[in-house]
Formats: sequence, C-alpha cells, structure tokens
Amino acid sequence: MASSAQSGGTSGGPAVPTVQRGIVKMVLSGCAIIVRGQPRGGPPPERQINLSNIRAGNLARRAAATQPDAKDTPDEPWAFPAREFLRKKLIGKEVCFTIENKTPQGREYGMIYLGKDTSGENIAESLVAEGLATRREGMRANNPEQNRLSECEEQAKAAKKGMWSEGNGSHTVRDLKYTIENPRHFVDSHHQKPVNAIIEHVRDGSVVRALLLPDYYLVTVMLSGIKCPTFRREADGSETPEPFAAEAKFFTESRLLQRDVQIILESCHNQNILGTILHPNGNITELLLKEGFARCVDWSIAVYTRGAEKLRAAERFAKERRLRIWRDYVAPTANLDQKDKQFVAKVMQVLNADAIVVKLNSGDYKTIHLSSIRPPRLEGENMQDKNKKLRPLYDIPYMFEAREFLRKKLIGKKVNVTVDYIRPASPATETVPAFSERTCATVTIGGINIAEALVSKGLATVIRYRQDDDQRSSHYDELLAAEARAIKNGKGLHSKKEVPIHRVADISGDTQKAKQFLPFLQRAGRSEAVVEYVFSGSRLKLYLPKETCLITFLLAGIECPRGARNLPGLVQEGEPFSEEATLFTKELVLQREVEVEVESMDKAGNFIGWLHIDSANLSVLLVEHALSKVHFTAERSSYYKSLLSAEEAAKQKKEKVWAHYEEQPVEEVAPVLEEKERSASYKPVFVTEITDDLHFYVQDVETGTQLEKLMENMRNDIASHPPVEGSYAPRRGEFCIAKFVDGEWYRARVEKVESPAKVHVFYIDYGNREILPSTRLGTLPPAFSTRVLPAQATEYAFAFIQVPQDEDARTDAVDSVVRDIQNTQCLLNVEHLSAGCPHVTLQFADSKGDVGLGLVKEGLVMVEVRKEKQFQKVITEYLNAQESAKSARLNLWRYGDFRADDADEFGYSR
Repeated sequence: MASSAQSGGTSGGPAVPTVQRGIVKMVLSGCAIIVRGQPRGGPPPERQINLSNIRAGNLARRAAATQPDAKDTPDEPWAFPAREFLRKKLIGKEVCFTIENKTPQGREYGMIYLGKDTSGENIAESLVAEGLATRREGMRANNPEQNRLSECEEQAKAAKKGMWSEGNGSHTVRDLKYTIENPRHFVDSHHQKPVNAIIEHVRDGSVVRALLLPDYYLVTVMLSGIKCPTFRREADGSETPEPFAAEAKFFTESRLLQRDVQIILESCHNQNILGTILHPNGNITELLLKEGFARCVDWSIAVYTRGAEKLRAAERFAKERRLRIWRDYVAPTANLDQKDKQFVAKVMQVLNADAIVVKLNSGDYKTIHLSSIRPPRLEGENMQDKNKKLRPLYDIPYMFEAREFLRKKLIGKKVNVTVDYIRPASPATETVPAFSERTCATVTIGGINIAEALVSKGLATVIRYRQDDDQRSSHYDELLAAEARAIKNGKGLHSKKEVPIHRVADISGDTQKAKQFLPFLQRAGRSEAVVEYVFSGSRLKLYLPKETCLITFLLAGIECPRGARNLPGLVQEGEPFSEEATLFTKELVLQREVEVEVESMDKAGNFIGWLHIDSANLSVLLVEHALSKVHFTAERSSYYKSLLSAEEAAKQKKEKVWAHYEEQPVEEVAPVLEEKERSASYKPVFVTEITDDLHFYVQDVETGTQLEKLMENMRNDIASHPPVEGSYAPRRGEFCIAKFVDGEWYRARVEKVESPAKVHVFYIDYGNREILPSTRLGTLPPAFSTRVLPAQATEYAFAFIQVPQDEDARTDAVDSVVRDIQNTQCLLNVEHLSAGCPHVTLQFADSKGDVGLGLVKEGLVMVEVRKEKQFQKVITEYLNAQESAKSARLNLWRYGDFRADDADEFGYSR
C-alpha cells in the first residue's frame, strides 16, 4: 500500500490499530471499497476493505452463464444510492483506514476516513447518517465508535432519511438491462449525441463495461479506432498479459473507472458498442495513443467522430518518441534524408493506374508508386483468354479510364511527393511475378491527394494490411473513406453497370490496314492524338481517340540521329545525340495531347507527317535544338522555310549535331561540291544468297578464313559429341545448329516454331532459310557462339533501283541476279542507310561492271530517283541506261512506257 503510519500510544496501553493510506480505486457496494497504492514502475498493489459494524444493501448480480437455471438478482432497496453516495465521495480520493478484523478467508474489516488521518470524515458514520446503511444487528454499543453509529442511526430515523423514509424503497431499485435486442438501432437512435454513463469495469485499456443513464443499460464499449494490448486467456483459464497490457489497463482505470463520463455511441460490433468516452479531463482514446498504450485499428477508425487524423497524429507522436509498445519502432522512411522524403517534381509519364515517372530538380527520373492503392485488374469471369495477347491498358476494365484520369490531371505538372515507405524488392513465386524495389508515396497537386481522387471515382481500390504493417499511406483513413463513398455511390469498379469496353485497333506495322486508312487521315487534315510511346526522336506511337486506333508515326522533313539497334549477331551503336533527341521528344510530347497531319506512309506501314504540340511543330523544334537536320524531302512542305531558318540558327551555335560544322566562304564553291562527292570505297565480299525481294546476303572476304576454321572445329566437335536426336526443344529467337540438305551442320537461328516437325530456321552465316523438323536441330556449343564469331551473313539491298512489284517481272530480275552473282566474289560499296538494311552498289570482281546498272540496262528494274547531290552523277548514268532499255523495248519496257497512265494498276510509282 502507498504509505502507512503507526499511531503512538502510552507504554503498556492497548495496541492502537495501524493507520494505512491509499487511493480509492473502486466502490464495490455501500459497505466495501477497493483501495490501491501509488504506482511505481507498474500497476500498484490493491486490497478490498469492508466497513466494520454496518450493513448496506446488496447490488444486482447477473446470473452466471454456466448456470442456465439461475436467475438475475435485482438490487436490494437503497443499495444503489449507497454505492453512488460512496462513489461520488471517494473515487480517486486519498483515504486512510484501520483494519479491525480479518476473517480466516482473508476478508478485511475496518474503519475508513476521508483524508490523510483519522480526523477526517468517518465514512461509515456518514452512510448511517444518510439512512443508506444500518448498524449490524445484535451489535452492542460498548465503545465510542459504536455509540456514534447508534446516534447517527437514531438521527436518520428521526429525519426519515434514506431507508427510514416512508415506502419500501422500490424506487431505488434499478431496472438493469444486460442485453440490447437491436444494437444497430439502439446506436442510431442516439444520433451520436453524448450519453451520460458510469464506467463500471475496465477489461483492458480500450474495452470497458459502462452503465448508460438514465435507462440503466449495462453495455460493453470498445473505444473506436484503437486497440490496447490484451490479456490472453490460456487453456487452463489463466490470463497472460501481452506487453504493456497491465499498464494500459491501469492507465484507463485510474482515469475512468467509476467516473461520470459521457459516451458518443458511434457503431456496434455484435453486442459490443463502438464509442468515444468523453471526460472533463480529456479524451482517453487520444491519450492512450499518445502515451504509447494503444495502436490505431483500420476496421473501426472510420467511425471515430472526431476525425481519424487526430488518432493518427497521436499515434505518430508515440512512434516518434518510441513510447511503450513502440519501443522498437523503426519508421518506414527512417533511412531517407528529409529532401528524399518530401520533394516537388514534374510528372513525365503515367506508367499505370498507380505509378508515375517524375523528373526531380536534379534532372534525374524516379518512378513513384501511389501508396496503398491497387489499380484495376482482371478477376473471375473477366480473366483473359490465354490465346489472346493481353493489352492491359485496353483489356482490363477501367484501366484506361484510370490512366486517362492521371494523364489529364498530372502530365507536365509539378506535384508534391511525400514518401510513405519503400517496398523492398521481392523474388518471383509460382503465382506472383518478381518486383523491384518500389518507392511508395502520397502525391498531391493543388491540395488534392491523387490516390484519394482515383479511389473516390472507383478507378482503384485500397489495399488491406495486417494490423502491425506500418508500410502504408500516411492518408490511409481518407483512402478507406473514399472507397466507402465509391462503393456506396456505385462508382467505377463498384458499379453494377456493364463494364466499358475499349476496342482499339493497332495498325502499326500492318501495311494493308495502313494503306486503307491513309486516304482518310490525309483528308482529315489535322487530327487529335495522344502520344503513347516514343521510340526515338522522330518515331512515335500515337493513339487517335476519334478513330480509336494506334499508329506508328514518323516525323516528316527531318533526319534525326538513329538510335542503337539490336541486329542479328551484333548490336549496332546509336549515332551521336540519338539519346538526347529521344529524351527531348519524350519530355515534350509523351502522353500529351497533340495534333498530327499525315502526308504519306512508308513500306512498313508507318505514317509520315507533322506533329504539333501547343501550336509548335516538333520537327522544327528538334532542328532548332540541334538534334536533327533538315531532310531534302521537306522542300515541298509549307514548313520548309521554318525548318531552314531553324537549322541555320542551330548551325551558328555549333552545338550537338552541328558541333563540328564549318561554315564555308561563299566564293569557295569547289570545296563544297567536293564535300558532296559520292564516297566510293569498295570492299570484297562473297554473295551467298539472293532473296525473292531482290535483297542479298554477303560474307566479308576478310573474315572468310575465320568462318572456315570455326565451321571445321564445330563439325569436329559435333562429330565427337553428336546431339541426341529429338532432345533439343527449339524456341523462337534462339541460336542453334541445323543439319542442311548436304548433311553438314551449320549455325542457325530459330525464326518460328509451327510444330516439332516444322521449325523455320535462318542460317546466320549464309543468309538462306529452311523449314526443318526439330530432330535436325541441336544446341549451339558455347565455343562457337556469335560472341566468338558474329553472324557472317549481312543483308543488303541494291541502291538506286526500284524492285518490280509485279511478281513475274520481279522473278525475272531475281533469276538474272542469281545467274550473275550468287556464290561469286564481288565488290560492295555502301551508298546510304535505310529502315530495313543498307543500300549498296555491287560490282563484278573481274570487270568492275555495276550489277544494278546492268539490271537497269536490261530493262529488268526501274531507277529510284534520289535528290542528294552526291548521287546525281550516278543517278544520271542509271537514267540514261533506263532510257536506252526503254527505247529498245527490253523486258519491263516491251509495251512502252507504262508508267504514265497505268502506274497505280501495275503497282509502280514514278
């Protein structure tokens, strides 16, 4: 007990009872209380004291659940007023007491005085004086204390106080109600108005038993939004406290037990009420959190009427100071600097309905995931057909709407980013793919939480967490509330309406569809589009909303540095400033709304034209920033002057693609012409294959011996370790060995697998193709891979000629070339690069005669007129040869010049 004192007495006199002190924790009845000591490092000791010499009525008692036949016992008359008299007088007050008698069962009887010593108010006398207790029957008044009790009782009788008043005292008997038939209706009927109550019992820090006044409902109240450590009941009936459970219970007991409070009834859970207990000295819910005795719980925090943010702030206070249950707490962003926790950034791309790419002030790019939300996904009946390629943006319900919401709200705008947690990388499992480390944050713009806005529109859902998982949004409660609103209003994913379907045709690379679509786009003039992807500075993928289709779009009028390319057997490095051009285009137009003018299309089905962003021409901007040069094809365009002036200004700055530009004096015409001379640097090659579209494959003569040596060693190796027939499972794009019709093994690449009996392969050192059964294929030994010796067959096309589109005419040209150059050595010169492969001129090794020119002379092909100055001399020679063939009515020209009237029908263009 808190303190005790021994009263002094004369030597040899009777022993004086020890005076002890304590604080009244609880009043059990009109004649029994529980007194506790002062807390020291934990809940204090306590003991029950029964008042000597008096008797008060027994309080009501509920029948034990284990005894079905037992009945509830009601209050005895004046029992509750006696208890209330003591409760109001003593709870939380300091008293002193003396123990006069202790029964064998351990019950202690004594005198209780209000205050620090026995000079204070005698509680037993006060009770008797108010007519709330009687002297015990048969007790004789043989000492001063008993005499005073007798006097007090006589006075109460005379004044007709309490039980001595007229009547039987039935009006003091409570009509206690232990259960509520309809808890939900009961809670709603109070309309969240404070209800007067007395806290009768504290089960743990956040669960109490309360007596609601004036109707005497005895209910269990769970504090909304929080949970304290509890007492776990073991199999043997004993209770094991969780860490800080006893301390949390004492914290609540010492402030609320048997106090007059007000309770706001907020919701119900089974027969238990969820509520907030209001006390003149403060809100116990927030106090428990602030002291580290409780944690917030998601399932009930939404009903907390005073705002979930107050609870989260109180919990955050305890976490930051590592109080009690948070003693081992480590913040999710503890390892981040302040500048990395909160920053302003510009949104460059929306990756998904829950992820964006932002540009930091440092110029770096960072992917940010929106905290605690999940984007739309395929579930149940909507699961994707496995035979159909999934396009998440268009095939997953509401994914397109979610992406568009973010795109329109955020692209190009500055946002505030507050990092909530870093989700570590996770390896792949059987059902879940691998994830790299993710930075999860709350992103706001103009005070609007983007994740909350998404959820409220039903375009995302909120992730549910384990209660101890702290890696969540700092505005998690707002997200839950937004989701509840979206569900209630049937928004987006929660709608009962039919799911929106987006039928988007992808015609990029589909030449046939592109041809059909071209006239429509040309007639449309400027069309609205959204840039979906940027392949390079001048090549983009566009979504046309009116036409609901995707196209590949090439910027007209410019020559942009070519990016790096992965070709069979080697990686072609990008030209200088190709990456800068791509980044420039990305930052300017990616996912922006633009206007496009389509002028034409190329052979691969890509549309060519002009793109405008905020009234600016992207081709002109690239030239202006020295990231592209003007192409001669721009001459016939209305933008030619703008392009030329932009190029001239860029040349003067001598930056990027013009870094080495040397301005030539006007009078020095000759050097300029010389600089434009065609470069003729022929190298010896061996022609190995001619294709049906008049392309051909060659081997470099200089590396021929290396190939021969590699083939010899490889065949010896295979002979000593032959592949097991049928053991190789071909996969598209994989390098392998293939047995040709001559019975020898060659290096090859799998192009297509129709079935084990039909595998399309390409012989990487010779350029020919074949369909083989998988039994004639094997694994390529690492010692002979393309890393040891790159693929030796390189594809080229003839420069300055047009391949006939008529099948018979093309076959004649191919047959002529096969007769003349297949499996022979020639001389090759690269003239210019093109989208498919380099265009070259080829000479016979002995006569040095031009193979392409020979085809033109024979009337087997037509001339492709190019406007580059360095080619004019050779183009003139080709055109003269074409005129000779035309005059002689050779092959293509046997019916005269068909191009004037029938070019379209024949598939030719001038």
